[in-house]
Amino acid sequence: MTSQGINTDWLIIPRPRPMARMRLFCFPYAGGGATAYWEWPERILKEVEVVLVELPGRGRKIRESLYTAMPPLIQQLVGQMTPFLDKPFAFFGHSMGALLAFELSHSLREREGKEPRKLYLSGREAPHIPDPREKFHLLTDKELLQKLEELNGTPREVLQNKELMELMLPIIRADFAMCETYQYAPREPLSCPITVFGGAADKNVPVSGLQEWKTHTRSQFRLHVLPGDHFFIYQEKEKFFYLLNEDLTALLMQEGVQVVQG
Repeated sequence: MTSQGINTDWLIIPRPRPMARMRLFCFPYAGGGATAYWEWPERILKEVEVVLVELPGRGRKIRESLYTAMPPLIQQLVGQMTPFLDKPFAFFGHSMGALLAFELSHSLREREGKEPRKLYLSGREAPHIPDPREKFHLLTDKELLQKLEELNGTPREVLQNKELMELMLPIIRADFAMCETYQYAPREPLSCPITVFGGAADKNVPVSGLQEWKTHTRSQFRLHVLPGDHFFIYQEKEKFFYLLNEDLTALLMQEGVQVVQG
């Protein structure tokens, strides 16, 4: 299957690389869409084709109904992605996206007998750890806006744009509902290795919670803690991409791919 064939309303390739030896699927954080990773094809090794996952209610799918529960979304994603797993692939997810990548990996193993070559998970505690925080999706709009400001992932000018936030808040609320009603189901650990990224100043995701991801793989586990808060992937962009590309290089070499540096 060609890269051009993978462009659907769910999966977007900003920069097709038909000769790429691996695909990296990127899953958005709560309230985010495919645009959150739009620059990644320019940052990631050219041997890797970056595929952006667009969820309903945003981007080209803005008129579609939002999901507020994870199981039906995972079921839909399996159906959408399975035809395009015709070459080695890896998953990356930040915050909510980490949970989506994890659950999708288990579903693919159960239904298709496939797993990613690697899971890259970011800004999210391991799924078996109960979330003690208040339920953001039950807050008033005013309270939810205040929490978004505290998370420091939304520009202040966006938060202060009433018309824009009227469009964004239902998406954010639905995504929080999906995460906050998530119920972890114990299963056999995945066979693929897991690399986790976190922010040293992330008040909601302690390093101890990041380390617990190691219980979900029978393979290698690595943890990188960078300066910054919950959105360290933007605040420490250069260091983050250096570490990610270094890890991807090692992964490709295991596949017998000669990586051209520079």
